[in-house]
Amino acid sequence: MAWDRVEGNWKQAKGKIKEQWGKLTDDDLDVIDGKREQLEGKIQERYGIEKAKAKEEVDSWSSKYDGRH
Repeated sequence: MAWDRVEGNWKQAKGKIKEQWGKLTDDDLDVIDGKREQLEGKIQERYGIEKAKAKEEVDSWSSKYDGRH
């Protein structure tokens, strides 16, 4: 359910995502466009981590995301 807030507030979420995962570019975030699986894949690619670890990081981050600026 937490991801629904992220997806619904994608423009605001992009800034917070860049704070968390600074290796992601603006172009990456435009391509991701609120899609969780795309975000996990880009994190995996940019940081050289396993898929399960990327999913775990996104789970942790999205559960804390509150949607405020």
